[in-house]
Amino acid sequence: MSFIKIAAFALLATLIQTLPSTAHSFTLGDLVIDHPYARATPPNAKVAGGYLTITNNGEEADRIIGASTEFAERVEIHKMAMENDVMKMSPVPEGLEIPAGGSVELKPGSFHLMFMSISTQLNEGDVQKVTLEFEKAGKVEVELNVEGFRRGGSHDMHDKESMSGDKAMDGDMKMDHKAAE
Repeated sequence: MSFIKIAAFALLATLIQTLPSTAHSFTLGDLVIDHPYARATPPNAKVAGGYLTITNNGEEADRIIGASTEFAERVEIHKMAMENDVMKMSPVPEGLEIPAGGSVELKPGSFHLMFMSISTQLNEGDVQKVTLEFEKAGKVEVELNVEGFRRGGSHDMHDKESMSGDKAMDGDMKMDHKAAE
C-alpha cells in the first residue's frame, strides 16, 4: 500500500472518530431525516418536543403529515410564533411541506414535533423509536436520541415547560398551548 493511501486512510479514521456520537440520519426514498432528537424531561412531564432536519433530494415536494410513537399518546406537528409579545404554539394539521431540492429544520422555537401525554420520562442517553409519515414517501421509523437539557443557552420553550411540568413563563414571554391535551 502506498504512503498516500495509508495517510488518507489514517486521516479518514481520525475524522470518523471525531464525529459527534449523536449524529445520525435515516433515508426514505429521496428524503433524508437528519439528527432526530428530544431533550430529557423531568419526572411527571406531560409533553416533550422533537427536533430534526428533513432534506428532500427529489424533484417533487413532499409533506410530513404525522408521526407516532409508543411513549406518547399522540404526536402533532407544531409551530411557534410571537404574536403581540406572546409566544404562541399551535398544531399544523395540514403538515409541513418539504420542498423539492430543499430542507426544513424542525427546531426549538419554530416548527417541531410535539409529543403529547408522554407515558415515560425521557432520560439523557435514551433512544426512542418514532415513526414519521410523509404524504408521498410513506412511513419511516427513526431513532430519536434523548439529549441533556442545556441550561442557560437554550431558547427551547419545551425545555422550560418540561422543567416545571406546566406552562412556561419567561419574563413577559408567555406560552399559549392551543392544542388540547
